[in-house]
Amino acid sequence: SHIFKKNRDLTKAWKGKTDQLLRVDEHDFTMRPAFGGPAIPVGVDVQVESLDSISEVDMDFTMTLYLRHYWKDERLSFPSTNNKSMTFDGRLVKKIWVPDVFFVHSKRSFIHDTTTDNIMLRVFPDGHVLYSMRVTVTAMCNMDFSHFPLDSQTCSLELESYAYTDEDLMLYWKNGNESLKTDEKISLSQFLIQKFHTTSRLAFYSSTGWYNRLYINFTLRRHIFFFLLQTYFPATLMVMLSWVSFWIDRRAVPARVSLGITTVLTMSTIITGVNASMPRVSYIKAVDIYLWVSFVFVFLSVLEYAAVNYLTTVQERKERKLRDRFSCSCGIPHSKTMMLDGNYSESDANSLAGYTRNQMVPEEEKPEKMVVHLAMSNESNSSRKRGLKGHVGLRIIQNTHAIDKYSRLIFPGTYIFFNLIYWSVFS
Repeated sequence: SHIFKKNRDLTKAWKGKTDQLLRVDEHDFTMRPAFGGPAIPVGVDVQVESLDSISEVDMDFTMTLYLRHYWKDERLSFPSTNNKSMTFDGRLVKKIWVPDVFFVHSKRSFIHDTTTDNIMLRVFPDGHVLYSMRVTVTAMCNMDFSHFPLDSQTCSLELESYAYTDEDLMLYWKNGNESLKTDEKISLSQFLIQKFHTTSRLAFYSSTGWYNRLYINFTLRRHIFFFLLQTYFPATLMVMLSWVSFWIDRRAVPARVSLGITTVLTMSTIITGVNASMPRVSYIKAVDIYLWVSFVFVFLSVLEYAAVNYLTTVQERKERKLRDRFSCSCGIPHSKTMMLDGNYSESDANSLAGYTRNQMVPEEEKPEKMVVHLAMSNESNSSRKRGLKGHVGLRIIQNTHAIDKYSRLIFPGTYIFFNLIYWSVFS
């Protein structure tokens, strides 16, 4: 009992109403404190509870925070023997003057009301007031996706008085950069939060004047590993898969055509999937450069086979004409002209044992095929058979076009060079 009497707060033992203690009914709280005098200073500090989401499509972010205001209103001063404060909920806020701070560029915002309105008002005997509320706000963030997904984004939440210019209300950060506190557990799935900091400046409106504006700035760095797995690696593998056709026989038309079409369609699917989750910006993103260059490499591999197939057809037509010309001009009895290429089997080569090589088209004229004019001969010893068989076998295995040979080096070398430039510029 003695301890209770010693530590008792006399202000909270007031027998009358709280309104009578604060003398709320004796003043006109529709007017700001010190009306007609200098601007009233209102300090602000913020504690960020969570950064809920970042939307690239809508270009906005959602943040939950504790917003606190500090000012002095002598009309709320009251007598106290131990200088202790009084704490109220949101019901008293409707009866007194509070700063009309709002969020600039806000799309949606609300004060939490579970289980009651999350508002606190603390009044000190000398008239100093602490006004705190818990707010969730969705605000606009102008994002630049020119380096996406190797980008960093800087967003800001802006606070300003709606009605009072800088001549009536001076809004400022109460403790400078220390006025902004963040929860250490804040994390995002796609971003790394690099820095939070505060700034302030004046904002001008042509119709109403100058206003104090406070900024909560934060910088986000995007995690790249997700996009490496979902975008860059599949695109690179498709490009490498398209190079497999350079090692496939040029006469295997179904194999090379189907491989080329499959890689082209897969690259188109990857590009469509990436752009579906992005805003339709009018400039080129970093991921667009990589995907479209990869698409061009895949498409060029299809065109490369088209060129090989066309040149092969032209070459065979010329060789057919040469074969017809030689068969008509030789005049040797019992002669036979044959075309040797990669489609002849070993039995075809063995069938040449009864012939002797009479004429051969020069090597420089026929790099891939050989037209051999064979005359009948009665000589067929085993040594001649082995020599002819070895020579024909050597020509048969040379069935790769020169374009394929060069493509095996040019395509990988060029793509590796592109990757070196790309990652050095954007990373």
